[in-house]
This record gives sequence, C-alpha cells and structure tokens, in this order.
Amino acid sequence: MYKHKKSGILGIIITIIILIILVLITNTETTKLYSVENVISKIVLPIQNGITYLKNKINNNDQFFTDVNKLKQENDELKTKNSELEQKLRELEIVQTENETLKQYLNLTDKYQDYKTIPAYVINRDISNYSKTIVINVGKEDGIKENMTVIADEGLVGNVISVTSNTAKVQTIIDSSSSTSAITSSTRDTMVCKGTIEESNTLQATYISIESNIIEGDSIETSGMGGIYPKGIHIGKLLQVTQGKNKTDITAKIETAVDFEKLETVLVITN
Repeated sequence: MYKHKKSGILGIIITIIILIILVLITNTETTKLYSVENVISKIVLPIQNGITYLKNKINNNDQFFTDVNKLKQENDELKTKNSELEQKLRELEIVQTENETLKQYLNLTDKYQDYKTIPAYVINRDISNYSKTIVINVGKEDGIKENMTVIADEGLVGNVISVTSNTAKVQTIIDSSSSTSAITSSTRDTMVCKGTIEESNTLQATYISIESNIIEGDSIETSGMGGIYPKGIHIGKLLQVTQGKNKTDITAKIETAVDFEKLETVLVITN
C-alpha cells in the first residue's frame, strides 16, 4: 500500500514539472524560439542528409544520378563526332563534284579531239526572254578571242562575243538574235536555226527548201557554212515541221541537245 501511495506522489510531481515547462515555453519570446530551432536544425540537418545518402546508397538511387551524368557526357561526345562526320561528308561531296567536272572535261576532250580546246566553267548566265548569254571563266590571258565556238558534251553552245582578261561572254544559240547554219544528218537538207523569245532550249528553223525531205526526230548539226561554227557539231533534234499558207513557207521546231539552264562546263574551240 505504501508503494502505491509513493507512485501516486511521483506522478503528481512529474505532472507539475511538465506544467511548469509548458508555462515557461509559452512565456518565452518568439525570437528565442527561432534561435532554438536554428540550433536544432544545424544539428539535425546533417544527420538527415547522412540518413538520406545511406538510404539512396542502399536502394542504388545514387546510381541513377551517375548514369545521367554519364549519358550527358556520351551525348556531348556523339554531337562532336556527328559534327565531324558532317564536315567530312561535305568535303567528300566537294571532291565528288570536282571528279564529275573532270570526267566531263575528259569526255569533252575525247569527243572533240580533232579540235584544240580550252575548258571553262560557266560563272554567270542571263537566260531571260530577250537575252540568252553566259559568262565563262577564261579570257584573253587564256587565248580566248571573239567568234570562237563554245561547245558542251551534248553539243553546240554558242560563240564568244566579248572578252576580258579572265572572262568571256558567250551568245548561246537560243538567243533570239543568234543564227546558226544547220543541216539534217540523214537527208542533208539545210536550214537556218534561230533562238525564240517564247521558249528556252528550242530553236526555230527557217529557209527550208520546198523540195526538202526533212522528217521529225532527225538529228540536226552545224553545216559549216556562215563562217562561225565548224561543220558537224550536234545541235539538237527536229521536233516538228510546219507548212505555212504558202508552199514555200516551211518552218521546223528544233529541241537543243544542251540544257542551257543546267549548263556548267564547256570547251572553247581555239583553232
């Protein structure tokens, strides 16, 4: 009985102490409480971080962040390699273009080996309705003179009309003021081919004899007459023959072998 009485007294004492502490805490200034909280935070926060680190270590969560950093590094390396490959691809394309140009030159020189020629690039063009001329990158210093014939792999391009030290202007056969003396390859009928305002890569043939036997699809080449172009250079294909009101009024439409809108490399015949 004495023990139960002693326990009751101890409980009352503990209760009184707790009440006193609560009263003291209630009367304490707020700033002092903040100071206590800061001290507690400084003690508790490192412990919390350590516990979180250990938890991540146990669950292998730290491996995720390691993998992310590794992937970022690999991605940067792949971007660098991709940029290097793109640069090499551009360089390869340039080399391939130069090789194609050299092949065109070789084909041209083999095809026209009877002539002395100088290769050139087309550096400017004026293929409008009224003027159809091109500028090439060779001139007086290369031995280029006016009236020299200019050809491409497919056939006749035109003739030089003006020259500077390093360039030459070429009047193409599709220019409306150009005239080319021509002949059909099969029937050997003669005609004069002129450029048209309406269409590019086409010529209109006139001065065709009433007794001619020209046929559509026939090949047209230079006749050698007129004093400008050598004989036998391919011009194009006869597309259409038109009979006018008068029997003597015969015209024909010629499709040029050269595509002047895509022309890039030419040869100038110097002899």
